[in-house]
Amino acid sequence: MARIIAVANQKGGVGKTTTAINLAASLAAAKLNTLLVDCDPQSNATSGLGLGKDAERNSTYKMLVGECDAASSLQGTELEHLFVLPAHKNLIGVNFELVDAENREFRLRDSLVPLREKFNFIIIDCPPALDLLTLNSLVSADAVLIPMQAEYFALEGVSELLDTIERIRAALNPALEIEGVVLTMFDDRTNLAQQVTAELKRFFGEKLFATTIPRNVRLAEAPSHGKPVLLYDDRSRGAESYVQLAREIIAKHMPGFDAFAEPPQPESPEQEEKQVVNAPRWRRWRERNKLITMDLKG
Repeated sequence: MARIIAVANQKGGVGKTTTAINLAASLAAAKLNTLLVDCDPQSNATSGLGLGKDAERNSTYKMLVGECDAASSLQGTELEHLFVLPAHKNLIGVNFELVDAENREFRLRDSLVPLREKFNFIIIDCPPALDLLTLNSLVSADAVLIPMQAEYFALEGVSELLDTIERIRAALNPALEIEGVVLTMFDDRTNLAQQVTAELKRFFGEKLFATTIPRNVRLAEAPSHGKPVLLYDDRSRGAESYVQLAREIIAKHMPGFDAFAEPPQPESPEQEEKQVVNAPRWRRWRERNKLITMDLKG
């Protein structure tokens, strides 16, 4: 059964969609069947994976209003194990069209039930508001992943979200957990970042992920190319951070699963050179300058 994780924070600009896209891509890169559900009318998770705007295509909007089912809405991506359930700007209408509908809070949960056996993880990208779409996402989720910046206003926003989660637990989804808090756009050189991190550590304890997501230009550039950062620049700090976040989540829920296993390297004359500090960088420098290194052990 898939673990459903809603990426939520009602404060905008904290990296929810970036986290949803790149976490889903990193899980898929570990050869885990992963579904990204775009529940944001802005449809940034959809375009961030290379899907254009198409009002005729089956989407989360049509699914929630009952015009199609989830299975018929799935779209493939460049990653073999990653699928997306796309959104459309019409999704904003759900907040009004379903206001008097029966079981309106359970529409997404009921739609995802047939897909849970087909995927290992289902990641839901929530809109930056505590509306009916976010409510549907939290009711259908097993856990909430909270991305936030290391800033004072972010602390205030998280307290409101935690209050909402408690209300949903009491009334609609008693099994809802907090997957964890991940710091995004993180700059550990500032005193404020260090102070906020210490405060979150005291409050959340082990729920605060060890991985932090740095400010990284590659993360900002990747959506304009319709790719997760792992496909745009897999050596960037942003890509490495989301892979590490995926490792933490996989280790928690799938102990023993060897995520991102590296194939054994064949023995070669270069093997001794790899023991030198910063060997890969040294080799690049040597090759660029056509120099011959000395045998330091001789």
